[in-house]
Amino acid sequence: MTTPRPRALVTGASRGIGAAIARALAPTHDVLLGGRDPRSLEALARELPGRARPWVADLSHPDGLAEATAGVDRLDVLVHNAAVAEPGTIARTPLDVWQRVFAVNLFSAAELTRLLLPSLRHSRGHVVLINAGSGLRITSNRGPYVASKHALRGFADALRTEEKLNGVRVTSIHPGPTDTDLQRSAAERAGREYHPDQFLRPESVAAVVLNAVLAPSDATVTDTVIDR
Repeated sequence: MTTPRPRALVTGASRGIGAAIARALAPTHDVLLGGRDPRSLEALARELPGRARPWVADLSHPDGLAEATAGVDRLDVLVHNAAVAEPGTIARTPLDVWQRVFAVNLFSAAELTRLLLPSLRHSRGHVVLINAGSGLRITSNRGPYVASKHALRGFADALRTEEKLNGVRVTSIHPGPTDTDLQRSAAERAGREYHPDQFLRPESVAAVVLNAVLAPSDATVTDTVIDR
């Protein structure tokens, strides 16, 4: 009987860092492409024939994830990549923005992990959290994003401590500014010229994730900071 390939679920896989991670994992893993846009996910799945399929879920509503995960019967790698950012000072940021940012950046990661932990424990799997430089230092005018990323780092540290004896590895990846739609939008809002060569490439971040996932089973990459 043929042993099935390990399975990975990558959130925010429709573009940017998430799509790059999916492409990096596909040679060695069957990949569930997490996202809200079925068309984008299907396009990427066609690019990776036989190695990937869409997994459509709205992470802004974590209370719906139980239904979305019902068909995930086994899992080896869970990559939390999806994130949103809302610019603005704390003085001008209303409650609904805080709730929206934390729902995607933290609450969905916590709930998705909780729901999939039995499968990850069974496989002695790996949880990878794509954090940011903002999860290590403070930047202005992005209060909810910065706070959510600091909280995500705390969540990763707590999960690692709790699940170590169950064989589940937990890795936080902190990329510096990366060439993504988020960076392009920020430049447009600020009226700045955008130069992609000034940023990390999504493929470079994906390569670091792959190295962490493929590390020997007795080695856990706990925290990695990536700078250009």
